[in-house]
Amino acid sequence: MEKNKKQIRYFFDKEADVLYFTQKKASSKDISREIGEGVIVRIDAISKKIVGFTILNFLKRQRRIQESIKLPLSAEFEMVR
Repeated sequence: MEKNKKQIRYFFDKEADVLYFTQKKASSKDISREIGEGVIVRIDAISKKIVGFTILNFLKRQRRIQESIKLPLSAEFEMVR
């Protein structure tokens, strides 16, 4: 893995029905922006890069749609060891 790339971690809060993805610990300086209905990105205040995103009502969306969920984001993946 390249030095400047970080692994993505996720957490699902079943009670709140919220799915979180993050590359770094949240900071009060981070900027949050809603980019779609119930999809929020967290942006590092210094680098201006996306460092996480949150999907609200995750299970409700899945039950309502009954198919894959399309997010307004794009990503590149690579295998890390």
